[in-house]
Amino acid sequence: MNDKLSVEKRILKISMAGSIIFMIAEGIMAYITRSNSILMDCIYDTADLIMIGPFLLLVPLLYKPVTEKRPYGFSQVESLFIIIKCSILIVITAQLVFYNVHIILRGGNHVNGGIVAAFELALSAGCILIYGVLIHYNKIFSSPSIKADLYMWRMDIIGSLGVGIAFIVQLLLQQTDLRWIIPYIDPIVAITMAIWLIAEPVRMVIEGIKNLILFAPNEEIMENIRMVVNKHLENYPYSVSFLDVIQTGRKAWVEIYIRSESDFISQNQLKKAHSKIKKELREQYDQIYVELIPDISD
Repeated sequence: MNDKLSVEKRILKISMAGSIIFMIAEGIMAYITRSNSILMDCIYDTADLIMIGPFLLLVPLLYKPVTEKRPYGFSQVESLFIIIKCSILIVITAQLVFYNVHIILRGGNHVNGGIVAAFELALSAGCILIYGVLIHYNKIFSSPSIKADLYMWRMDIIGSLGVGIAFIVQLLLQQTDLRWIIPYIDPIVAITMAIWLIAEPVRMVIEGIKNLILFAPNEEIMENIRMVVNKHLENYPYSVSFLDVIQTGRKAWVEIYIRSESDFISQNQLKKAHSKIKKELREQYDQIYVELIPDISD
């Protein structure tokens, strides 16, 4: 458990350091070039950076064992954290869309396409480097928060490449009849990026709310757990009457209510089945708790 905590903190510190470097670079270039596309990148990185700091303090709490006082530990805090983080990104994105629509209505924004293109392509290369390091550590250990952070870096890579290519196109348009489009390229690119980027934070907010109010995980996870349970119970005279799965943050609780073909239930058989089910599920899910419960309902 301490090794996982160490890996997660290392991932977040690398992400934080990369965000600081890119945020400063983007802020300087946004001021120099007056590019709204670069400004949007800068604001996204700033929002991400603001959220990483407090989360570093939260991470050790997520590894504390569950207790009677806190039956779900601090997992719901992680779900709440992801909801807050993604909600902030959604609000920022919406504000940037309105701002850039206003810029278009005022006649667009004139920027030096060559400088912006070169900067964004260099930024994309830097993001790829950081993302590669994080992916390496993510193979050792992953969590909902790390996945959210990796998403941000993945979007930074794609977004920077897209902006760089868009401004290369702007350079090519300068000597054509379509040069009147040039002032609109920067705000249009910023709006396109914002609309494209907003989908994943919305999905993560919805998923976080489900986790926060202890809804069951998605159907794919439910079916996978059901398949594992049925596989290890098929050699015993028991059947599953009800499968209760609760997921919040990185933790999941699986309660398997079983019925016997007779009035007799072997404790030894239950222990063997429970051990095999728990072992296989823990190979797929990091922090999962499994219980086999005799169904004595009417």
